[in-house]
Formats: sequence, C-alpha cells, structure tokens
Amino acid sequence: MPQTFAASAAVELAVIERSGFVESRHSGSAIVLGPDGEVLREYGDAAALILPRSALKPIQALACLAAGAPLSGDQLALATASHSGTDRHVALVRDILDAARLTEDDLGCPPAWPLDGPTRDELVREHGEPARIWMECSGKHAAMLLACRAADWDVASYLDPAHPLQVQIRELIERMTGMKVAATAVDGCGTPVYAMTLAGLAKAMHRIGTASASSPFALHRNSGALVQAVRASPWAIAGPGQADTIVTEQLGVFSKRGAEGVQIMVAPDGTTVALKMLDGGGRAGAVVALRLLELADALHASDVAEAMSQLPLAVTGGGRTVGAIRPAL
Repeated sequence: MPQTFAASAAVELAVIERSGFVESRHSGSAIVLGPDGEVLREYGDAAALILPRSALKPIQALACLAAGAPLSGDQLALATASHSGTDRHVALVRDILDAARLTEDDLGCPPAWPLDGPTRDELVREHGEPARIWMECSGKHAAMLLACRAADWDVASYLDPAHPLQVQIRELIERMTGMKVAATAVDGCGTPVYAMTLAGLAKAMHRIGTASASSPFALHRNSGALVQAVRASPWAIAGPGQADTIVTEQLGVFSKRGAEGVQIMVAPDGTTVALKMLDGGGRAGAVVALRLLELADALHASDVAEAMSQLPLAVTGGGRTVGAIRPAL
C-alpha cells in the first residue's frame, strides 16, 4: 500500500539565497521520465501518495471531452487552466457557459478576486466584488457544466463524487495512472480531487504530453489536441507573468502547476517531470522542474536560463536584487 508523503523521504530541491546566505530550503520529491516513459531519475519517494490539485486538470478536461463537451482551441486550453482572471480569460469562460445555456451563477467554484494584479485593481476601482467567474478554476468548472449539458446529466450536482462526470473522471485517472484511486478529497475550488502517487501522475502526464492529435484512438487524439491548444495559446493556461505561461511560451513545454507545491512539465521530446514540495510552497516548482528537464538533456541550458530570467525568482532587499530562488540539484 503506497504511503502518504513523508518528511523522512524528502530531498532538498531548492534554496532561497539572500546576500550569499541560504535563508530557506524547499524539500520534496520528484520523478523524471524519459521520452519513452522510462524512469530516468527519482528524488525522494515518488511512490508516496499526493493530492495533485490543479495538476489534475488535464485529465479532468479530457473527461469533459469524452463526455461530449465541444471544446477546442482556446476554450480547451482554458478548461485545463489555473487562469489569472484577465478580461480575456473571463470572456472565454462566458463563451463556454453560453454554449451550455448557463450563467456564472451555475458555477460551483467559490467567489474570488482575479489573480492578475491590474485586472484586480481595475475591479476594485469600479467597486466590484469577488465573483465565481474570476476564480482561477472557473474555466474547468464551465467545461464540466458544458460536458453535463452534452451528456444530458444533471448540472446542479456536478461536483458530487457520485455524479456521472466525476465517476468518469475517476475512472480515467485510474486508467491513465495505472493505479486505483487511494483517497478522495475536496479541492480548493470544490471539485473532487484524488490521491495518487507522484509516479502515477508523471505517467499520466507523459501519456498526455506525447499523444498525437491525429491518433485513431479518441483518448490519444483528445490528449494531443489539448496539448496543442495549450502550446498554441500559452496565455490561456495561466496569464501574464505566470510561470506556466512563460515556460510554455518560451520553451514549448506543457507546464501545469498544482496548489501545495505540485508541478508537472512535459518537454517537446516527451521528457516528463512531476514534483511535490513537502512544505506546499509553489515558488520554486517551475525552476526545479526546468532544471530537471535540463539535466535530462530535454532542454538546452541557455534556453532554460533565458526562461528563468523571466520568472519571479529574485530576492530583494532595500529595493534591489540581493539573491534568488534557485534549484539545489
């Protein structure tokens, strides 16, 4: 029986350096799969159970497609996003809801402010309030509602773990990870989230990231279309200044963060990284995943350095940069 994530199995993945002094350390576990899906490297315990949080969204989006949701292009990218709530993101959510003949009142995610600073500031100036449609998971929820409409399932109970859509998601998770779901929890946005091993998550994301949009098999075809959609519109997966958007745009990497320090990346050649920070901190996830892809020769060091220069890794003091968040590998 797989064990839950434990401190005793974690290894140091990143440090935060200030004026040459290591101020903080992030420990966790990580696994790297090669283009053929074989394990190249493992740090810590990749067989321990984790909650993938929003790193589960690609599988949830695929289940929506399998249920008949007519998602493609930017809408499909948004279905797997943790978006920052810009007007462009929200317009897409409304388009999906319109296609389902529903409104933002039907969304089951909690009200929230936009994550995007300028958008949030403008909303405050206009005396706006937190709303479900601004929530970073509203695209996923809209896609789920559209899937329910397409399959003629009840929309009011779509978050119930026993709902046909959630059952379909769970079955797809088990199919793609190759393991039975070990536990069910409630994600921050209200959807069911399922415990799996880090190795199982990496296996599923490798299958998605290496699939062909021209495959004769629906699951592979949908997986390929999803990855193509994200790579074609990196802005949709996250937003301005967000690591997933920057990495996808600059390197063609399929990148998806999850809350509590989860990060997955699939390089263009299929090399796949999945990691989990023990302390739940997400600030170092992208830089560690990029370093692991570089060590696996899936990305060139100069390209990784250029992408990292655009990530929010600087440690400041007195209004100037005095250090950085950096990988410890």
